[in-house]
Parts: sequence; C-alpha cells; structure tokens
Amino acid sequence: MFFPGYGLCGKLYVTHISFPPSMYNTDSMKIEINHPLRLPPRDQDGHKGDFGEVLFIAGASSYFGAPYYAALSLLKAGGGYSRLAAPGSMAPFIANKGSEIVFVPQKETGSGSISIENKDALLELSDKMDMVVLGPGLSLDEETQQLARELARDISKPLLIDGDGITALCEDLEIVTERKAETILTPHLGEMSRMTKIGVGEIDANKIDILQRTARKLNAMIVLKGAHSLIGYPDERVFINMSGNPGMATAGSGDVLTGTIAAMFGLGLPIYDAVRKGVFIHGFSGDLAARDKGEDGITAQDILDYLPLAMKMDRECLDETFRDRYVGAHVI
Repeated sequence: MFFPGYGLCGKLYVTHISFPPSMYNTDSMKIEINHPLRLPPRDQDGHKGDFGEVLFIAGASSYFGAPYYAALSLLKAGGGYSRLAAPGSMAPFIANKGSEIVFVPQKETGSGSISIENKDALLELSDKMDMVVLGPGLSLDEETQQLARELARDISKPLLIDGDGITALCEDLEIVTERKAETILTPHLGEMSRMTKIGVGEIDANKIDILQRTARKLNAMIVLKGAHSLIGYPDERVFINMSGNPGMATAGSGDVLTGTIAAMFGLGLPIYDAVRKGVFIHGFSGDLAARDKGEDGITAQDILDYLPLAMKMDRECLDETFRDRYVGAHVI
C-alpha cells in the first residue's frame, strides 16, 4: 500500500486461508483501505444553507491562490455557502476568479496579512457557521500567527487547520488538545515533522505508528498528505487513501483538499466520514484530470475544475475502471 513498494507491485490479491472471521472483522484491526463512502442524496427542496456554510480564514499579500482554491473548492464539490475572510486589499483580485465566494474583508498588518484586530468579529461570524477552515496562505507574520492560535482556542465550531495555521499551532499544541469541538489537521510531511518534533525521514519510514500516536495525543483527526494519504483518528483507526496521482504534487492542491473536506461535511456526512470522503474525492478529481490531460502540468485549478465530474461519477458509483483501481487488494 505504501511507496516505494506500491510502485513495484502489480495487482495485490488476498486469498482466504481459513482464518476465522473474528480475526479480521474485529475492532482491534485499526488499519484499512479508504473505500468510498456513499453520500446522502441532495435534498430536492434544499437551499444553499442546507449544504454547508463554511468560513475560510485565509490569505496574505503573497498568497492569492490559497484562499481562492480553498473557498471555491467548497462550492465546486457541492457545498452551499462559502465565506472568505481575507485581507481587504486582496478581495477584488480573488473575486475576479471566484465571484461566487462571499467576501469578508479583513483589516491588515503592515505585511499584508490578517490583523489580530479582526479577532472578535471573526469569532462572532464563526459561531454562525457549520465549520471553519483556518490557515491556507495565512503567512508567517508574527501577529497573524498569534491570531491563528487565539482563534483556534476560541472557535466553538468544527475547525479544519491547514498550512500556516498548523505552523502557528506548533508553538502550542495544547490548544488543539483542549478544544471541545472536532479538529481536523491536514499536514504534509514537513508540517507533521514540526508538529511531532520527529524528522521527516523517520516519519516517512514509520507513518502509521506516528500518525496513530499523534492523533490520539491531540484528540484530532489528521490527514497526513502525500502519495496514498493517510487519515488518522483519535481512536487509532487509520485509512489508507488510494485515489490520487503524482500530477497532484503541485502548489494549491492541498488548499483544494480543505474545501473538499468541508463540502462533504456540508452535504450531510458525519464529520469523521466527511474527512475520509473529502480525501477520496480530492484524489479522484485529480485522477480524472490526469486521465484527460496527463499527469504533467496538472494544476490546482484542474483539480478544482474536475470536482463536479468527480462528484457526479461518485454518486453514479464510479465506473469499473476506477472502481478496480481503488479497491487496493482483490479478494479471491
């Protein structure tokens, strides 16, 4: 299931050799493939508020793409209402590409990031949301990093923390542990290394154990991004995601993931299932883009653009070509 072994393997077959079912159906088995979960049907009488209202706190003067990809991916994956709290000077430029986003312009620091002056208003708005996403392109400005820590501590709704938001919390991970509402962290290997104080090489060689320990310690859901991303839960369950391809290793891809996860929650999945489903759909969208365009040159925009088709095919139960790819192992 992991690279480099997976890249050297053909189809993997598992055959029954008379082990009693109790040995492989027990709750003590913590690791499995992220098989696609079924989405609830869209309410035929629904309005935009019924499909998820999410606030994205994101963006800084050097990062126009991250807030755009995160906020618009919620809508492209089926979510209903996307609000973006970004520095005020950025809003007109992002709106040129994502006019469907509702903007909440923010006061800025001298470096063009979100000022801590916005804290009270952001908390008030957060209380009206179904979920909050914190961190894409937020910058490493000291004032904004402090704002991220204070918001993470005080936001009472489910919170997805990505990118620079994770970096901010690495200085005080007790904030995550002490949160009452659900927390989702989406680190890549470098961010996971900063969170755990363990080297990237050691994490890469021992992903499962380190992910299990960290998710349990922080009482958080953690998506460890990479080839065959891992989804870890506080109860030590780990799901290995089989969708996705090397063409998705590109700037902005993780920002699309944040909005996709949020969309799955808005569409009615329980939050634990929404994380799994969001990771799968994100990779599936990238696979559809690669099928049509090839892996070289795929951008975050391509992943974003293929989200509606990924959702359509998923609701129609995929086709046999893709279903065969994502089973991971064939049981005979």
